[in-house]
Amino acid sequence: MIQSTTNRDPQLREIWTGLARSQKSLPAKLFYDAEGCRLFDRICELEEYYPTRTELAIMDQSLPEMAAAIGPQALIVEYGSGSGLKTRRLLAALQDPVGYAPVEIAPEFLDLSTRQLRKEFPALEILPVCADFTRSFAVPRPKRTPQKTVVYFPGSTLGNFEPPEAKRLLANMAEEAGPGGGLLLGLDCVKPTDVLERAYDDAEGVTAAFNLNLLRRLNREFDGDFDLSAFAHQARYDSERDRIEMHLASRRDQQISVAGKRFSLRRGETICTEHSHKFRPAEFAKRAAELGWRLRRQWQDPQRWFAALYFELAR
Repeated sequence: MIQSTTNRDPQLREIWTGLARSQKSLPAKLFYDAEGCRLFDRICELEEYYPTRTELAIMDQSLPEMAAAIGPQALIVEYGSGSGLKTRRLLAALQDPVGYAPVEIAPEFLDLSTRQLRKEFPALEILPVCADFTRSFAVPRPKRTPQKTVVYFPGSTLGNFEPPEAKRLLANMAEEAGPGGGLLLGLDCVKPTDVLERAYDDAEGVTAAFNLNLLRRLNREFDGDFDLSAFAHQARYDSERDRIEMHLASRRDQQISVAGKRFSLRRGETICTEHSHKFRPAEFAKRAAELGWRLRRQWQDPQRWFAALYFELAR
């Protein structure tokens, strides 16, 4: 049985608050309904989108070392588990893990990946949690007592959070892992602007469809009245803040409504749907150390476009 702690009302308040700002915004977590998850899987296969294949190449090269760092009989808690492509490789490499707890906001996607994982790892206890991992949630206790709890957070999803939010999330992960616990984290690194902008604005338009699907979800689940043809996808790199910004630009002056609350948009005005911060691993490790996370191992590709970092908390 999948535990669910999602709630429409807090999400609606977030949506209204974001659309009322001078720079309108929508929470990026709303990307991931069933269609959004499907489109994101397609994005990960695109030639322009380097992060997934680069992280997988790092894993292929370094999985034995990652597994050795985690150690035997660990409980793996994955924040934003998605399709589980990287997870399968990690779980297969670990020594006698006691359980795997995927935390995912999209229930259909979580149910599908859970069923697939149970077929592939019949001896492993799978403990799915349907929740927004930025809010409080409970991980079921595995039948066997783990030697340590390790939070798995691949794909540089941490980059979607503003620095104060990322700091809170890392603090929550420390509380989840507990003394002696670990964190295996993916970070997308700072790199040339043209490489970054192509990755978030591909020639096939898959990322544009992914971005616009957020409005389709608002229409379906939050009584929105967005005309998707009245918006255009934009992706641009802010070099001062080391982040990609994804926007939906209004093609005309218009009124929009979500659950009965109306907002105005001028032609050319944008709704920001995602920030994707890029990192310098050494600087990040210093910030993580302030929260008790100590860097134990680091792996990167030859171009240093992506990094996988393993942290531990003191016992």
